[in-house]
Amino acid sequence: MRNGLIVEDLPEARAWLTTALGDAFPGIQIATAASLADARRALTISLPEIALIDIGLPDGSGIELIDELNLKHRGVMSIVTSIFDDDTHLFSALGAGASGYLLKDQSRDELTGMLKRIVDGQPPLSPAIARRLLSFFNPREDATPVHLTAREKEVLGLIAKGFSTPKVADLLGISNNTAAGYVKSIYAKLNISSRAEAAMEASRRGLVTQDTF
Repeated sequence: MRNGLIVEDLPEARAWLTTALGDAFPGIQIATAASLADARRALTISLPEIALIDIGLPDGSGIELIDELNLKHRGVMSIVTSIFDDDTHLFSALGAGASGYLLKDQSRDELTGMLKRIVDGQPPLSPAIARRLLSFFNPREDATPVHLTAREKEVLGLIAKGFSTPKVADLLGISNNTAAGYVKSIYAKLNISSRAEAAMEASRRGLVTQDTF
């Protein structure tokens, strides 16, 4: 890794992440940004190979930036660095294209170690996050296979990416009522009741990709 970007609004956390990234990849050139706007400006100057991105930024969510990088600069490894360990943030980030998810409650040495292991092909995931993913993707013996139509899969992929029902309708060229009907049918078939669960199901089924757009 020769170039990195850290997107973090808190100065102490930004310095902590900068040190960890520098320890993991000696000699790496690191740019920093305290907001989405700063990050977007930094990207026009130099494209990093790795980006550590906080979710809660003063002018929006870091997931927006991950989504943009995944669409426009897929060579950038986007890694969430956050205090949030809930399903909503986790699966929204992964659905947007994040390559890893690291929690800030670890020591700097632990964080550095996980970043170093990227060169060995290991995904940068905090242990708590890895356990959450394994528990979700571990197949359940009593689970009944659920069939979704091609259109329902399209709708699921879009709502998992955070699009509202009206936006889904607009993207697919259907009415709001029709889109709402698809969402209702999907929720009933999958026995889910939230966008976080929809994001998990979409990720598990491999429905969240660039083709979703």
